[in-house]
Amino acid sequence: MADSLLFNPRTYDPAHFDPETRRLLRATVDWFEERGKRRLIEDYRTRAWLADFLAFAAKEQLFATFLTPASAAGGHPGKRWDTARIAALNEILGFYGLDYWYAWQVTILGLGPVWQSGNAAARARAAELLSQGEVFAFGLSEKTHGADIYSTDMLLEPDGEGGFRATGSKYYIGNGNAAGLVSVFGRRTDVEGPEGYVFFAADSRHPAYHLVKNVVDSSKYVSEFRLEGYPVRAEDVLHTGRAAFDAALNTVNVGKFNLCTASIGICEHAMYEAVTHAHTRVLYGRPVTAFPHVRRELTDAYVRLVGMKAFSDRAVDYFRSAGPDDRRYLLFNPMTKMKVTTEGEKVVDLMWDVIAAKGFEKDTYFAQAAAEIRSLPKLEGTVHVNLALILKFMRNHLLDPVAYEPVPARPDAADDDFLFRQGPARGLGSIRFHDWRPAFDAYGHLPNVGRFREQADALCAFVATAAPDEVQSRDLDLLLAVGQLFALVVHGQLILEQAALRGLDEDVLDELFAVLVRDFSGYAVELHGKDSATAEQQRWALDAVRRPVVDAARSERVWQRVEALSGAYEMTP
Repeated sequence: MADSLLFNPRTYDPAHFDPETRRLLRATVDWFEERGKRRLIEDYRTRAWLADFLAFAAKEQLFATFLTPASAAGGHPGKRWDTARIAALNEILGFYGLDYWYAWQVTILGLGPVWQSGNAAARARAAELLSQGEVFAFGLSEKTHGADIYSTDMLLEPDGEGGFRATGSKYYIGNGNAAGLVSVFGRRTDVEGPEGYVFFAADSRHPAYHLVKNVVDSSKYVSEFRLEGYPVRAEDVLHTGRAAFDAALNTVNVGKFNLCTASIGICEHAMYEAVTHAHTRVLYGRPVTAFPHVRRELTDAYVRLVGMKAFSDRAVDYFRSAGPDDRRYLLFNPMTKMKVTTEGEKVVDLMWDVIAAKGFEKDTYFAQAAAEIRSLPKLEGTVHVNLALILKFMRNHLLDPVAYEPVPARPDAADDDFLFRQGPARGLGSIRFHDWRPAFDAYGHLPNVGRFREQADALCAFVATAAPDEVQSRDLDLLLAVGQLFALVVHGQLILEQAALRGLDEDVLDELFAVLVRDFSGYAVELHGKDSATAEQQRWALDAVRRPVVDAARSERVWQRVEALSGAYEMTP
């Protein structure tokens, strides 16, 4: 029997979406299944460009339908920017291969500055390119500076006719080999400071656009390109001044959210392979899954994956319900980029410990999953950057809640237009949050939710009485340990909110929180060992360590769910 908590192509029917969304998602699954596993793996191993997939997407108008906001759709009834269905497609593409997801993901990033722009001509051009099946690119990062947009060396010199000539290089730019439109960030040579920033649209086919190379050994074309006197006309300018800076950061808010659901898809496919292999392999006269440590590792992997899905699904609701007076999504965004993707690494590692050498075999999906799952936490500023960002919200979230109307589940067919009018990318410290405690109260009868709640309350006391002082606040090594503790509380909160909306199995939920209790204890011990931790902080850290509540019957019931994954799905050969 199929597990209702995991994506399974054999039984997938996204009936909660409108008919056209449902058709497109199912058509995408069918395209991959008809292509088959051998071809999928061979394309991955030979680093083949994704021409066949992009031809399919163009024929079905997949990108055009999902990535054209209603304001640019010309009245087309199916086109809208709908974060719920975008997340669903992320999961499907991750399930079949990160290369496919990447071409789609960087198209989303390339479109971000365009859809935020008031340039009607550029918006119309982008909508037409999408309808033609073109992909897009986001020209922000540079070889020397990375994504440090304060230091861009893409220089725009006025041409005396109202336009510019752009010269400079960009690095780590997905789809840079084929993009019909590249959103490029640079700065004017005649204007100092932030007012000199410019976002403009470039065409990768223009003779002044020079493709240098693919910087990775992959089907993903992560390009280095150089502009040499590229003519930037007035109609190519998307943003100027501080608005260009805001467009860069707000695009990341929209686009990098997709990392979480791609990670989920990878883990799901790998889990079917891993459980099936382990359960059908016999060692010393017993199936591998008869060994207690194997059951524990696979169960931990399963409940972590369920937690990843629950958190990400709930975060979608906050993105879709956001507005000028509700920017809570700006916490949940780095959480999805950091916490969910690092959970994905743990899930794959747990399964890999079980299947061992099988995870290296070239005819498995798992081999590419083990490689690609590493990239997702590193595709947006590394875990450390996102943890530092998360810390900006900690005090308000834990200690100073305000009243909000409850955010409902949001699978509805609505256009998420606020994401393209987010406004200035500042003021994070003033964002307020609803009280996190009621989500825990609703499941306080579960032993490990109660145990974790004790740890969360302890963290509140830490922030109130033993928080890092002024000197320690410059010790990023210490702060990152605190950030991990806070991230766990937010992670648990949204999981519980989603559990209440969806009716998540309570055995699975309690087993998951047993894992989170262990995680919190581990990070508390890590904080205890930091060089600059004070005696008071060290005492707090050891006092926050808890042992999960053990329930053999509960663990056995969850194991039965994991065991049932054996043979539940295998990709068409």
